[in-house]
Amino acid sequence: MDLTGRLLLLLDVVERGSYAKAAELREIDRSVVSKQIAKLEQELGVRLLNRTTRSFALTEAGSEVVNRAQLLRQTLAETVEAAKRAHQRPTGVLKIATMSAMARHILRPVILAYQQRYPEVVIELRVDNRMVDIVGEGFDIAFRIGELQDSTLIARSIARTRQLLVASPGYLARHGTPNTLEQLQALPAGGYVVDSYRETHLDYLDGDGQSQQLPMNIRYYTSDIELLLQHAVDGQGLVLVPSFLIRDEIATGRLVAVMTQLTLPDFHDLYAVYPHRDLPRRTRLFLDAVMAHIGDGTPVWERRIPGFDRMYGHSG
Repeated sequence: MDLTGRLLLLLDVVERGSYAKAAELREIDRSVVSKQIAKLEQELGVRLLNRTTRSFALTEAGSEVVNRAQLLRQTLAETVEAAKRAHQRPTGVLKIATMSAMARHILRPVILAYQQRYPEVVIELRVDNRMVDIVGEGFDIAFRIGELQDSTLIARSIARTRQLLVASPGYLARHGTPNTLEQLQALPAGGYVVDSYRETHLDYLDGDGQSQQLPMNIRYYTSDIELLLQHAVDGQGLVLVPSFLIRDEIATGRLVAVMTQLTLPDFHDLYAVYPHRDLPRRTRLFLDAVMAHIGDGTPVWERRIPGFDRMYGHSG
């Protein structure tokens, strides 16, 4: 019997009130209990029990050791329970919030694979471009672009998002492929608009790494970023979009990345946001699945764009 076993045996003796009852509980001989308690005292170098022929009493040191042993027993029980939970299949409702573009382009394949693996989990996906109240509306996790404003929540950056300028081959055949800022500025473009933001210019970095702004000839606005990308696919305008929107449009030639010699600042990071660090198992497994889908280093969406690691001032 090791030290932990002897400490737990001491608890049995104290809680049962006698060596004999502790021996009966353990289904061992009383002499074994006596021998192990004596060995525990020897190991610790203190007397734990004052014994008489019929009873015992804890010494001051014994009381302290018993208190510590109770904490040890609780920790061991919690460890065993955690190990059991690790092998249990997750159940219940997983409530997720995100914007529509992220739901379709990032989370959809993850949810499909997750529910195939864990069919007992009910997924409730709230798609809304507004900033939801995660705690007040009872969400387990949210996925957002940009830094968190509410400091009471946990926000974990899980991927970078970069930007690119795209247009269709037909559009470029009609208007010409821009090679200078002046040419770029003159081209009909599409832009993003919401209540708090209206796109009017292109942010870029000059040769000295200083931030600059180029006014754009925006002729079409939408609050739906997927419709903005479709505007480019339809040959109606040049648009600036985050890289996670791109699937196979560039690889198949339906869109062309333009002005790739420009240095564009990174778009905001993708964050997982949740109320507490101690995530329920179903939420933790989903977050792990999202991160595995995105991949380490270069996100999966950048790997879909041929040569993207050498565009717009990137070097990997």
